[in-house]
Amino acid sequence: MQKSTTIRKPFPFSLTDIIPLLIWISIFFMAWLFMHPADPYLAMTREALGRYFPVRWFLIAHITSGGGSLLSGAIQFWPKLRNYSPLLHRAVGYIYLLAVLVSSICALVLASTAAYALSWAYAFTLQVWASVWISATFIAFWMAVRKQFKLHKEWMIRSYIITVAFLVSGFASRLPVMQQLGSFAEVSVPLFWMGWAVPLYVYEIIRSSSFGKKKPGR
Repeated sequence: MQKSTTIRKPFPFSLTDIIPLLIWISIFFMAWLFMHPADPYLAMTREALGRYFPVRWFLIAHITSGGGSLLSGAIQFWPKLRNYSPLLHRAVGYIYLLAVLVSSICALVLASTAAYALSWAYAFTLQVWASVWISATFIAFWMAVRKQFKLHKEWMIRSYIITVAFLVSGFASRLPVMQQLGSFAEVSVPLFWMGWAVPLYVYEIIRSSSFGKKKPGR
């Protein structure tokens, strides 16, 4: 008796997939722009790394895995791809989890060492930010393990908001109008808090508003 084999059809790409694809390409491009100024660090010399030289490997791992979390996380929100292959969705989810774990732990090391060269407030801000990032991601993972997929999706959104906040805050701190307000240590602290706290607050308002709507027939 012959075994029946299931042949999966190729991914049915259509016009509706253009927007998710463009979003992913945009995030890829922004991540490259954000990480490009760090290219001199690859020289791995004391002159290029400055205060980061003693923790240079943590810095490189933080930047590399941070870029990986940006790219892998964006794929998870492509509904068609997620429904097409749950196995692929799960595999990319593990990649995202690992990338966030590595990047956030390295961020905590950097925030507890080299960041204090700028200011205590700057270091503390990064410590809180990285802690919120890793905890939100772990909760998203734990909800998936418990098969509470609605909560998993909500916490995954929160996690990715915090991930993207690194880009938003980083670009904002480089704007000339922001640089005129003070030194990097002075300007970056409020920008870093605003970068993840405000988007999370807005998301909670939107989420609560959708829950407040009455279901038809009730």
